[in-house]
Amino acid sequence: MPRIALATYDSRPEPNRDRDLPVLLAALREAGAEADAVCWDDTEADWAAYDLVVIRSTWDYSWRAAEFVAWAHKCGTVTRLANPAEVVRWNTDKRYVGDLAAAGVPVVPTRYLAPGDAPGLPEDHEYVVKPTSGAGARYAARYTPGQREEAVRHLARMHEEGFTAMVQPYMRAIDTGGERALQFFGGRLLHASRKRAVLQPGAAYDADKVPHPDLEPWTPTPAELAVAERALASVPDAPELLYARVDLVDGDDGEPRVMELELVEPNLFLFLHPGSVEKVVAAVLEAAGG
Repeated sequence: MPRIALATYDSRPEPNRDRDLPVLLAALREAGAEADAVCWDDTEADWAAYDLVVIRSTWDYSWRAAEFVAWAHKCGTVTRLANPAEVVRWNTDKRYVGDLAAAGVPVVPTRYLAPGDAPGLPEDHEYVVKPTSGAGARYAARYTPGQREEAVRHLARMHEEGFTAMVQPYMRAIDTGGERALQFFGGRLLHASRKRAVLQPGAAYDADKVPHPDLEPWTPTPAELAVAERALASVPDAPELLYARVDLVDGDDGEPRVMELELVEPNLFLFLHPGSVEKVVAAVLEAAGG
C-alpha cells in the first residue's frame, strides 16, 4: 500500500479552492493507496513517511517563492517529489519563458524589468505587465499606450516588493479564440481546456480576478500539440515530469505560442474532465511504485 501525500495550501478560514483534491484523494484511496492532503508549509508534516509527494494545489506559494523552493529541495531529499525540486526552482520564476524562446519554442514575446531598470514600456500597442513570480493573474494588468502613468505605478509597486516584471504584448487572439491549456500526466496528453480572457480592460492590477473564466473542454489541434510537446522537450536537463500544463494562445499569425508552462501546481480541471481521474490515479500509483 503506497503512501502518497498531495501537497496543498492552508486556506483557513476559507475552504480549500482545489475542487479536484477530495475527488483525487478518494480515488487514490479506493485504488488501495494511503493518501493524505498535507499543507506544504505544515511544520509537523513527516514527508519522509511518504513514498511520493505530489505537489497539487500549493496556491499560495508565489507570495513566498524562496521559502517554497527551499521546501521543495528539502522534501526532495527525503522522498520522491513530483515534480522534482529542480523543476520547481526553474518553473517558479517565469524568466523560464526566455529559456524556452532561446531553445526555439514559439512563445509570447517577453521583456523583463528588474528593480532599478528603467520602465521601458510599449508606445504603439496594448500590453500586459505581470510579475515573474505570480499565480491566478496576481499583480497582472493590461494597458494601452495612453495608460503609461498607471503602468509605471504598477511597475513601481512590484519593484518595491522585490519582483521582476514581465512586459508582453496583449495577444488579441485571446479575445476571440481564448487561451488553451493542454494537460499532460504520466508523459501523455490527459485532456485540454479553453478559457476566455482573464485580464479585462481597465481592471486594476491589484483587483481580484477570475483565473479561469468560461472554462470548457477543448480538442487540441495538431499544431497546438506540437508546440506543447516542443516546450516540454525544452525543459532543462530533460527531467521526468509526472504532470505538466502548457498554456497556449495564438499569435497575430494565427500560430500557437506558449503563454505559460505550468510545472509546479497547475489546476488539473478534473471537474471538467471526470474521465481523466482514473488516468491520473494510475500515473500517480505508478510513480509511487504501487
